[in-house]
Amino acid sequence: MILQNQVCFRSIHLPEPWTLKTYQSVGGYKVWRKILKDKTPPKQIIADLKLAALRGRGGAGFATGLKWSFVNYDAPGQKYVLCNSDEGEPGTFKDRNILLLNPHQVIEGILIAGYAMGATVGYNYVRGEFFEPLARVEAALNEAKNMGLIGKNILGSGFDFELYNVSGAGAYICGEETALMDSLEGKKGMPRFKPPYPAAHGLYGCPTTINNTETFATVPVLLEQGAQWHLEQGLPNNGGFKIFSVSGHVNKPGNYEIPLGTPFKDLLELAGGVKDGKKLKAVIPGGSSAPVLPADIILQTNMDFDSLANAGSMLGSGAVIVMDESTCMVKVLARITDFYFEESCGQCTPCREGTGWMARLMHNILQGEAVVSDIDKLDAIASNIIGRTICAFGDAAAMPVQSFIKYFREEFLAYVKKVA
Repeated sequence: MILQNQVCFRSIHLPEPWTLKTYQSVGGYKVWRKILKDKTPPKQIIADLKLAALRGRGGAGFATGLKWSFVNYDAPGQKYVLCNSDEGEPGTFKDRNILLLNPHQVIEGILIAGYAMGATVGYNYVRGEFFEPLARVEAALNEAKNMGLIGKNILGSGFDFELYNVSGAGAYICGEETALMDSLEGKKGMPRFKPPYPAAHGLYGCPTTINNTETFATVPVLLEQGAQWHLEQGLPNNGGFKIFSVSGHVNKPGNYEIPLGTPFKDLLELAGGVKDGKKLKAVIPGGSSAPVLPADIILQTNMDFDSLANAGSMLGSGAVIVMDESTCMVKVLARITDFYFEESCGQCTPCREGTGWMARLMHNILQGEAVVSDIDKLDAIASNIIGRTICAFGDAAAMPVQSFIKYFREEFLAYVKKVA
């Protein structure tokens, strides 16, 4: 039996799990209180995160402890901690559930991050369409403030920290960390050139660290149970649990918090198997920007960062989109290219022009107005976008195109005119 719901969803079986009372009943804020009471060295917290092999749960999978260490604790001046709750990746619906069902754990994780990096202000940037999650985390923030867990001289420790929830405006690009910072500053959300990196020059030009909602929510349990415990729940370099948002042609779509390294076939079984007894055709394992994998590959793959990378895709946000044998892969890709065309910020020419070109070609293919050479042209356009943009949006738009053509070329050929 697969162990489930040990971290971010550890309290969902209890009444009103979003309340301070329920959160404290499962050990909530115990780690935060202990850190302040014992004056735990910040370097020790970061060392524990490194030992635990906690990797960012938002998409890139960067080592969290290493990321936190980039901020110079002793540097004078203001520092910021940002929580990226701008969950916009198609197929992903985990962060909104964390905010709805366990907002205090996110808050505690942000507080610990602030302490570890010497930051005294934090912002939780919530996707604009998340009305109920925003209300829930705002209520939790007020509860924590009333208990003296946030604010000036927290619990008499001499440490100050203020946290603010901010609603975005529903732009996918603001999930990119530097575009999110521009949005917080009141500008149009546009990715920034790097370097300088946020750890040195981030929000308002100050040292800044940004992590995903699930990453922050993992930290309190990781520190409570111990770094070694967290590491042992997953695999080397892939420690802990991960929430997988399973959707598509399955009998029980939903969020499943399971150990990293769990075989995909076991996750599929948890989700009730393929709907209506049909055969599995393909899976997008990490949100719409991840390369698609056909059934014969994904059924032999484990669900962790390294295994999926070795299989030719990526874990990404953990959004698992399951497609059965009746799925038209050409129609799926046309929908994906439409999305990225609409959401491109337009800053970089390869992305601005390339996403539109790919979307138009896909519609030509669907309508029977394309020729065979257009398939290769589509692949070539994608190749010329990858690695040529300021942020990873261009790669996210191009990688699905290449993978769909690679594995399902025959379906594209069936749509085009049989001429050169």
